[in-house]
Amino acid sequence: MTFSRLLNYKYSDTLKRMDPDHLLALVTEVIPSYSCLVFCPSKKNCENVAEMLCRFLNKEYLKHREKEKYELIQNLKNVNGGKLCPVLKHTIPLGVAYHHSGLTSEERKLLEEAYSSSTLCLFTCTSTLATGVNLPARRVILRAPYIAQEFLKRNQYKQMVGRAGRAGIDTVGESILILQEKDKEQVVELISRPLENCYSHLVQEFTKGIHTLFLSLIGLKIATTLGDIHRFMNGTFFGVQQKILLKGKSLWEITVESLRYLTEKGLLQKDTICTSEEDLQDNFHITKLGRATFKGTIDLAYCDTLYRDLKKGLEGLVLESLLHLVYLTTPYDLAFQCVPDWMIYFRQFSHLSPAEQNVAALLGVSESYIGKKASCQAIRKMVDKDIVNRLYLAFALHTLIKETNIWSVSEKFNMPRGYIQNLLMGAASFSSCVLHFCEELEEFWVYRALLAELTKKLTYCVKAELIPLMEVTGILESRAKQLYNAGYRSLMHLASADPDILIRTIDHLSRRQAKQIISSAKMLLREKADALQEEVEELLRVPSDFPGFGTSSFEKA
Repeated sequence: MTFSRLLNYKYSDTLKRMDPDHLLALVTEVIPSYSCLVFCPSKKNCENVAEMLCRFLNKEYLKHREKEKYELIQNLKNVNGGKLCPVLKHTIPLGVAYHHSGLTSEERKLLEEAYSSSTLCLFTCTSTLATGVNLPARRVILRAPYIAQEFLKRNQYKQMVGRAGRAGIDTVGESILILQEKDKEQVVELISRPLENCYSHLVQEFTKGIHTLFLSLIGLKIATTLGDIHRFMNGTFFGVQQKILLKGKSLWEITVESLRYLTEKGLLQKDTICTSEEDLQDNFHITKLGRATFKGTIDLAYCDTLYRDLKKGLEGLVLESLLHLVYLTTPYDLAFQCVPDWMIYFRQFSHLSPAEQNVAALLGVSESYIGKKASCQAIRKMVDKDIVNRLYLAFALHTLIKETNIWSVSEKFNMPRGYIQNLLMGAASFSSCVLHFCEELEEFWVYRALLAELTKKLTYCVKAELIPLMEVTGILESRAKQLYNAGYRSLMHLASADPDILIRTIDHLSRRQAKQIISSAKMLLREKADALQEEVEELLRVPSDFPGFGTSSFEKA
């Protein structure tokens, strides 16, 4: 069955060139009265489409929820230290915004709330919005049947169009897929075929799947013998699908091979115990390295590399600058995905202090190598690409710790601010993991105090005086600065604050938020006081092994 209709929108020659897909006509049929999502193949395309639509939208759209849109712009500036993306500055007054991973989490939250309250009526977005965020729409438009360069899968398509006419929220919904003639056959198959099968991912990446599972089972003592582990695997989704996923091997063989791998890697130790006269059984227990990896939740693909890096760091740890420690806590997986901008890399290298140059030299990365890469010269000496990439990300993190401003670092390294924030969050999380890793290995005792402080710096990434305020639930950097400048400089100051004075002193602070801040500060203060009280009681308690402890007064006499 074929359905066709004409779009009731007059297109000039200029508009036809700018909007060949007639997106403007499609979106103006529903906005601003109803909401609309336009899925785009890439982040840059999201921004371009948002700007293009706003260029031609009727200026009447400026009057729709004008006050709320002004407040949204002010809130975005507040969370960004006065900064505002020029694209959003242009599009928000017309009720339009883009949504992709290049935004910071604070920006995404504000934009999503504005869309949910109908302050914004149109999002141009990537496929990431299709999962995890409940933002329904009257109309969903897919600009192309692609995510980046890959053709849509059936489940991805269903996730996107499922945003239209969400049950319980809207009574009507429709989706429109724009396609080229060359994609027509594939699209017909896409919308008619069944959903893709669901398969266990335990086998996709063994180090993150089966190997990590086995280490956890043995570390938690859920299953420690070969037989128990095999029985456990029989009850998993992978155990059910094993004959489909790995036809050439039995579940027993996979279990034996995985345990052998962990044993050879030094994470497990095997003992053969005799359960009866004829029955011998393999029993496994976790080694010190295995326990450190397990407690630190370190990806098994990198645990060897991390151990070597920390060991090498002990030989010449540079403490005049944080760069060396930051490098050690830069996530390996992000480094493998990184593509450095060599000119920026070279400029950053030329501004290093002598101590920071020493760090680069210890890692085997020279300024001449970066200079040759920047000028596209031939390089004879081989340098480990992963170390080079990881140091580049460490430069970005180190700059962020010094400047505490995501926007300036984003501009300096030509990276999306959302990426910089994700890098920071990943580094804070990995730093905590490395700290737990080091706590289990006595040889790395020197790192413990250093990493505890670095983890705090990475977690909050603000000037030191703001950290006590940011420990309170709901206080972000911009709010912490407001409070600090208003004289609230400690947890006690916040816990003792008067809500009425707080509201009058701090801009854009509601009574509910003021009460929540004070309540959270009081609770945190009590928790810290209780922890100190327990420490005092522990210090004053008579040791149980003290001579004569527990004997009665009669016996003493």
